[in-house]
Amino acid sequence: MLIESRPATDPELAALLMAQQQEISDTGTGGYGVRCAPRADVAYLVVVLQHRVVACGGWRVLEDDVAEIKRMYVRPSFRGRGIARQLIVALEEEALAAGRPMLRLETGTDLSAAIGLYRSAGYREIPAYGEHAGNPFSVCFEKSLLLTSH
Repeated sequence: MLIESRPATDPELAALLMAQQQEISDTGTGGYGVRCAPRADVAYLVVVLQHRVVACGGWRVLEDDVAEIKRMYVRPSFRGRGIARQLIVALEEEALAAGRPMLRLETGTDLSAAIGLYRSAGYREIPAYGEHAGNPFSVCFEKSLLLTSH
């Protein structure tokens, strides 16, 4: 398995994001009819397995020391292999290296697998923030990458 950066203009990345949105639309779990193209302000990573791009995710600057994880997606036939967990670690490492020790993210309230992944990776639920505030279908999470003493 290889995890590598891809520009927002990458066609394989765009295909994954379209597949993600189609899946959300097909299952009726949000999407709200919005089609999101890859964003230039997001640093994307893709997972290449058997010469095929099978997963993606990205991060963007949200505030001074805060990054937001965006567009986590694993093709359905590749789920259950720990790919998302490895991808989230790679995203965290990139954000921390760029001086963003706090990560936030938003997912859908009915995406139980995603919620489980984020909780098991150390993310804690927080009030909806930014554009997600007031959306009853959004659940938001946060994780500090700095070591803290308890």
